Amino acid sequence: MDLRFSAEDEAFRAEARTWLTSTLEGKYAPIRGRGGPGDEHSLFDERLEWEQELGRAGWIGISWPVEYGGRGLSLTQQVIFYEEYARAGGPGRVGHIGEGLLGPTVIHFGDEDQKQRFLPPILAGTEVWCQGYSEPNAGSDLANVQTRATLDGDEWVLEGQKVWTSLAHWSDWCFVLARTDRDIVPKHRGISYLLVPMDQPGIEIRPIEQVTGTSEFNEVFFSGARTAAGNVVGDVNGGWKVAMGTLAFERGASTLGQQLTFANELREIMAAATRRGVTDDPVVRQRIADTWMALQVMRFNALRSMPSLERGDFTPLTSVHKLYWASLHRAIGELAVDVLGPEGLICDAPPYELSFAQRTFLFTRSDTIYGGSNQVQRNIIGERALGLPPEPKV
Repeated sequence: MDLRFSAEDEAFRAEARTWLTSTLEGKYAPIRGRGGPGDEHSLFDERLEWEQELGRAGWIGISWPVEYGGRGLSLTQQVIFYEEYARAGGPGRVGHIGEGLLGPTVIHFGDEDQKQRFLPPILAGTEVWCQGYSEPNAGSDLANVQTRATLDGDEWVLEGQKVWTSLAHWSDWCFVLARTDRDIVPKHRGISYLLVPMDQPGIEIRPIEQVTGTSEFNEVFFSGARTAAGNVVGDVNGGWKVAMGTLAFERGASTLGQQLTFANELREIMAAATRRGVTDDPVVRQRIADTWMALQVMRFNALRSMPSLERGDFTPLTSVHKLYWASLHRAIGELAVDVLGPEGLICDAPPYELSFAQRTFLFTRSDTIYGGSNQVQRNIIGERALGLPPEPKV
């Protein structure tokens, strides 16, 4: 495979790099590098303003078709943008769920009214979305969702609970998987994909405080919450197909920029090792070198996946990529704390002000769980790529 970029791609890289580096100065300088793992609560209002700056400049929806307000960029150019975003220290995006998940889903499965209503605010960075999938008894077994929606006149009425809902406390809307027919079998055929406004009676949001001390995730309780009858994406009781489409979009180009984000973290670790005078330690040197090499493997594996992603063919390679980067990032978190020695056990300030290394270590423990756990990815690889028998059901 030819891993070189064309002259046109390199011209696009220069355009993206120039805009990002120049715009992330002045008023936006304080948010550079903020809002990442374990730091999601930082400077939210400022990062929301940054989201709208991206929208004004046409940097939201770069993969979307031009007819829906996007730029219709190739997958290669999408990857270039996300790489340059990481290289410039772009802050954690508050609109990534709307742009990367809900938007492509509405474009592919939604009707024209839904496209006209929901796509423009995402492109402008003015409406924030969250995802209502997981429940206490429906994580890996997503078809077991128990949240139900009942049609009452021209509105759906929701009852149930969602959990691990990222950004729910800041979101304007949530896309919710709900059971709209409890008698249909198999169970995944009675599920619908609903778009639900968050600012209304009947919705209670309870933040889940993580070991990092922050609360990116939430529990969301629906007790008579309502949404319009027309806010069903796809067919009523046909939401499983839509939901699987959303999960496929989650494996898109934005994940391919992670390698540079991780490389930025490695540079922080190397600076800490230099500051502590441990760069002569052969074990530390070997672990840093191994991590650097693993990052190059991650990059080439991501680039190798690009032709499949371009075709919309989400092969088991996407599970290989998820398994690889999640395990690698967890190891980076461990290395970040280990190079600090005893210093890594002491908080930066009371009562619980964590350092970069501590936030990275604690948050990356979750990387091998969310978005499909390592165990689930290994099952997918074993069954779909290697043709092994399915895991026994107990």
